[in-house]
Amino acid sequence: MSRLPAVALLLALTACGSGDAGEPGDPGGDDRTLTVLAAASLTGAFDDLAEIFEDAHPGVEVRLSLDSSATLAQQVIAGAPADVLATADLRTMTIAADGDALADDPRTFATNTLVLVTPADDPAGITAFADITGTAYVTCAESAPCGAIARDLLAANGIESPPVSREVDVRAVLTKVVLSEADAGLVYATDAAAAGDEVRTLPVPGAPALRTEYPIALLAAAPAEDLGRAWVDLVLSAEGQQVLARHGFGPAPS
Repeated sequence: MSRLPAVALLLALTACGSGDAGEPGDPGGDDRTLTVLAAASLTGAFDDLAEIFEDAHPGVEVRLSLDSSATLAQQVIAGAPADVLATADLRTMTIAADGDALADDPRTFATNTLVLVTPADDPAGITAFADITGTAYVTCAESAPCGAIARDLLAANGIESPPVSREVDVRAVLTKVVLSEADAGLVYATDAAAAGDEVRTLPVPGAPALRTEYPIALLAAAPAEDLGRAWVDLVLSAEGQQVLARHGFGPAPS
């Protein structure tokens, strides 16, 4: 398994798009590559699923490109040679669908909710969501699903002071809080759980009503269509759902 930023992935895979038999990405070779573009909040769960997939498909390497959902949607419209797209909300998946980048209708496979995290020692003394007023708190950029939800939750709770920065994705928000470069940050519950004792976690009033749904779809130009379909099947399977639940994701709506 390997990881590449979305832009590096586009450049690297374009450069090797027509290799000889046996090269990564060649469906006729013994060594093949499955390329999955996924929202940054899926990092831990998709790392585990990649190991399961590689064990079940000897000779296959899963290449994960983890980034903001909005960035990934634009990458697939621009022709990134990837097999599967998984985003952190339906809005960004619709961007890819409207750009004729999907082979199939998206299927929702998980849900997530925003929470507030502070550094473990809570230097700003934040004991409730309302306490972030006037502090150095951070959110995702509003183009990202986590930022759009954060904007709505701030408005719903009457928080008028703006964040000191809006980061590209939820992992960047979490990093700033863990490193005590921010007093607090709005992240997904799954990211807070992954950080463990490095952060304190507080609920955000109204967050459960604004949970985000994660869709997944095979890409129309998938170089390894059969592997892409197998990956989607794994994510939707009972085994895949157990992995996602272990990382704190909620189930897809019934």
